[in-house]
Amino acid sequence: MPSRPSARSDAERLPIRMLADRVLVSVEAESGDRKSGGGILIPATASVGKRLSWASVMAVGGNVRHVEVGDRVLFDPEDRHEVELRSKPYILLREKDIHAVAAPRVEAGSTGLYL
Repeated sequence: MPSRPSARSDAERLPIRMLADRVLVSVEAESGDRKSGGGILIPATASVGKRLSWASVMAVGGNVRHVEVGDRVLFDPEDRHEVELRSKPYILLREKDIHAVAAPRVEAGSTGLYL
């Protein structure tokens, strides 16, 4: 099986190799307060329904088909396993737990969804 080209240099590589359909992501920091589309400030303490989170893909397993290192993915923060590497927190997901991919390589009109 051909190996995927790495988007990172040797100095940035993590001391881990993902297996099977696993994806290692780094969660993007959320700012405390948000603004609605109409400009209303929503405080961080406001109760909201189930909300999905965005993360950046740091490493992928050999059987991952629809996600590449460097992609931004949308996932449910309740379906995750946390791990710490080099004193930085990461989240371990299965590819099937990723709801959408936001990447420049996703073609116009393509959903980017994993079904």
